[in-house]
Amino acid sequence: MRNKRIASKVITGLMLASMTISTSSVVYAADTVNRSLTTSTILDAGVSSGVPTPPPDGGGTNPPPDGEDTSVTSGPAEYLLSGQTVTLANQQISATDINESIVKVTDGGNLTLTNSKLTKTGDSSADGSSNFYGLNAGVLATAGSKITLKDTYINTSASGANALFATGEGAYIEVSNVAIKTTKDSSRGLDATLGGTVIGKNVNISTEGAHCGGLATDRGGGTVSVSNSSVSTAGEGSPGIYSTGAISATNSSFKATGSEAAAIEGRNSITLTNCSLSGDLKHGVMIYQSFSGDAEVGKGTFTMTGGSLKAAVGPLFYSTNTDAVIDIKDVALENPSGKLLIASADRWGTTGLNGANIDFTADSEQLKGDITCDSISTIIATLKNGTTLKGSINADNTAKSVVLSLDSTSSWNVTGTSYLAKLTDSDTTLTNIKDNGNTIYYDSSANSWLNGKTYTLTDGGSLIPINN
Repeated sequence: MRNKRIASKVITGLMLASMTISTSSVVYAADTVNRSLTTSTILDAGVSSGVPTPPPDGGGTNPPPDGEDTSVTSGPAEYLLSGQTVTLANQQISATDINESIVKVTDGGNLTLTNSKLTKTGDSSADGSSNFYGLNAGVLATAGSKITLKDTYINTSASGANALFATGEGAYIEVSNVAIKTTKDSSRGLDATLGGTVIGKNVNISTEGAHCGGLATDRGGGTVSVSNSSVSTAGEGSPGIYSTGAISATNSSFKATGSEAAAIEGRNSITLTNCSLSGDLKHGVMIYQSFSGDAEVGKGTFTMTGGSLKAAVGPLFYSTNTDAVIDIKDVALENPSGKLLIASADRWGTTGLNGANIDFTADSEQLKGDITCDSISTIIATLKNGTTLKGSINADNTAKSVVLSLDSTSSWNVTGTSYLAKLTDSDTTLTNIKDNGNTIYYDSSANSWLNGKTYTLTDGGSLIPINN
């Protein structure tokens, strides 16, 4: 392998389409940049003035395995900018070596790159460093540095080659009209760690490998926000969105064919407005805590307003080993499994202490499916503003506690025997509970307003007290 760092040269004097420099420690690897790339070539590569379209298929991300290698934390780049301000256009840049980025900006540098094509081969030698610090990433901004990309196509065909990566406080990447395709494992679309930020508009992301989330954050948290964008993922453990930070999206679509639609680990969040979100495996949305060190312990929050959410298999919402807040409003829901919400222990955490506590609020929703909970988990479900629920609640009476709250405009269509620790209903006549002849049991000690009585409901079913 040639030593590109020794062969590199100062960029001053090179023929560039457009360049602005203050002092010069901008470095190119020797003679590998095609400076004659035209805008039409970029358009042929998959970038247009509208939402770009990379080659089809996709993939995503999941928490990486324990014991990841972080022996190498920083690597070279085919184009390295340190501390200066530069504007480039019509570039074709390829990085082929192990641990090498295509573009890297450090030490407060500021790069604007437009109408370009960026390609990456050459795997990472340290998976942990790729996940946490952006080693081997396609485009990398480090603490205090900024990158702006427009009308550009990025393709990485290497393991541990995240397409866009911002790491460290003040690291900032902003992209618009950008197409991204990654094809191997641990190669996410937009990724931020340790306080970095990535902002995208009109971004089209396709990933194919395992552990390749379309939008992702990792250790130390970060912020990722997109609008008018499209994400498809195909790999195992590759949700459309994987958050150990703060991720938001507006007017965007996410489809995961090898994973759940979205995942939140620890005290972090996903906020969606008018988005479509679907997952073909496991769950719709998963909120959990792995204790891998990637996410602070605390309440995970999923908020969705408008749009649609589909879980092809499993429940729409699943939580384990953490506290979770789920707020949905006016979202079209699809869950053919008949499972709406599950809180339970799983493989993470200490046995007997690794259940989930879910605070679930549905506003203007049509909910279908059962709510289930194990003996070390709790659910508080609040239905308001015309929300309807068709399903059973805690049918096997396994839950530590399930609480249901209905306002007077909302209703419950009961499909099977159900057990509640507490029932709150603004309609004290209980006519908003369509029992279908089923029995609902309640804890008399937690429902003083029911006076420990048995009530016959409108369809012949009963509301019966039990003492727990």
